[in-house]
Amino acid sequence: MNLLLPLPIIIPMLTGIAALLARHRSLAVQRWLNIIGSSALLITTIWLLVEVERNGIRAAQLGGWPAPFGITLVADLFSAIMLLLTGVIGLTVAVFSLASVDPAHEEFGFHQLYQFLLMGVCGAFLTGDLFNLYVWFEVMLMASFVLLALGGERPQMEGAIKYVTLNLMASALFLAALGLLYGMTGTLNMADLGRIFSEAGSERFAGFNTLLALLFMVSFGIKAAIFPLFFWLPDSYHTPPVTVSAVFSGLLTKVGVYALVRVFTLIFIQETYLTHTVILFIAGLTMITGVLGAVAQYDIRRLLSFHIISQIGYLMMGLGLFTAYGLAATVYFTFHVSVAKTALFFVSGALQSRHGTFDLKKLGSGYRELPVLSLLFLVSALGLAGLPPLSGFFAKLGLVQAGLADGHYMIVGVALGVSILTLFSMIKIWNEAFWKPRKAKDSHTDKHHSPDGRAWNTMLTPIAMLATLTLILGLGASPAFDLALRAGEQLMNPSMYIQAVLEAGK
Repeated sequence: MNLLLPLPIIIPMLTGIAALLARHRSLAVQRWLNIIGSSALLITTIWLLVEVERNGIRAAQLGGWPAPFGITLVADLFSAIMLLLTGVIGLTVAVFSLASVDPAHEEFGFHQLYQFLLMGVCGAFLTGDLFNLYVWFEVMLMASFVLLALGGERPQMEGAIKYVTLNLMASALFLAALGLLYGMTGTLNMADLGRIFSEAGSERFAGFNTLLALLFMVSFGIKAAIFPLFFWLPDSYHTPPVTVSAVFSGLLTKVGVYALVRVFTLIFIQETYLTHTVILFIAGLTMITGVLGAVAQYDIRRLLSFHIISQIGYLMMGLGLFTAYGLAATVYFTFHVSVAKTALFFVSGALQSRHGTFDLKKLGSGYRELPVLSLLFLVSALGLAGLPPLSGFFAKLGLVQAGLADGHYMIVGVALGVSILTLFSMIKIWNEAFWKPRKAKDSHTDKHHSPDGRAWNTMLTPIAMLATLTLILGLGASPAFDLALRAGEQLMNPSMYIQAVLEAGK
């Protein structure tokens, strides 16, 4: 069954190649390949999660070389859940792109690049080696940079340059940290590093341990957009087509969070009183600065981009608490927020396609003119804000309970306050885009932008899928959180991961 492990990488790779070969034949063929490949990826990730949930951590050594010398692929519950998230976001974005990506962007290679981006994301979630994680980061960076700049408009190029510059700096820091780490230990296999650091204690690598931890924190923190390294994100994520913004929001920053969780639960766990306290402090500042930036915005995509930052703070909070329950809340929250935020970006794209603008001041009358879209927005927005019985409520409740149980009252207070401001900004979108009457002069432009009925239904379909998933995650919070709790317990018991990897293939 270990043959299942490479499939989430192989499927988007072959789909991207097939779409590349069909580039000069038909856009329709490329669209269908994108849908079929994304559907196959989702089915495979469901299969993999079921396998890991039933039989424990799965690991494979490619090329016949035993760990730590070969290329390691490994899936525990955390990575399997993240792969499932990739499948869900991957398919819904592919469907939304049918109605939202114009033929010019498709001819420039949207479908191929999108599949290669999914390949990089899946590779990052599956790899058991830090150098290969660096390689998959670069695959994602290349695909995401071209997607960000696709079309070559001035705002896109400005955002893309900021994006690639900061991410190249992060990659350089990551590579420097890898060099130091390899010089100290002679390995970059994560399970082997976990074994070495746990056996050595804090004395052997005294001083260097903290330095390396901070280097990894900064390099992954740039990619995750944590405080104070987030400033590139709002200037980049609102510039490309909304389909690209949606997949960036749902997946790319979560890869940075995944990397932080992985290394700070497996490798750098000797000085948690320092490293995880710093993470907890950063989490609070990330929440506050992100939500304050969102409150001040009237461009709906910039508002949502700032909310990406504030929600990353919640994910970091669970890591900083460093308990099984806190990590479980982070796992559950990651899935919830990716689903809700992707749906909200889709809503912004639907509004723009209907009215020709992302400016909240020029929108209005949505609940009368677009009742279905209004309802889907409310489900996703209130889920993001954390109102019961939606998934966001249980995600935040888990973090609050974990914080209170560990005596971290300050971060709990920050999380609750930011949640109120999140609700305020969602109400702001509702009032501006859906409740208030729209000016007559703005309504005259609708006929020039409104999609036809088929395209509009195509847009609503993935939004409805994600809104329904938000409801299911909330109404079925008990089994979903139980699965997340088992993932948190695995993360807090790194010996299980180490044993599964080092014994694979023997």
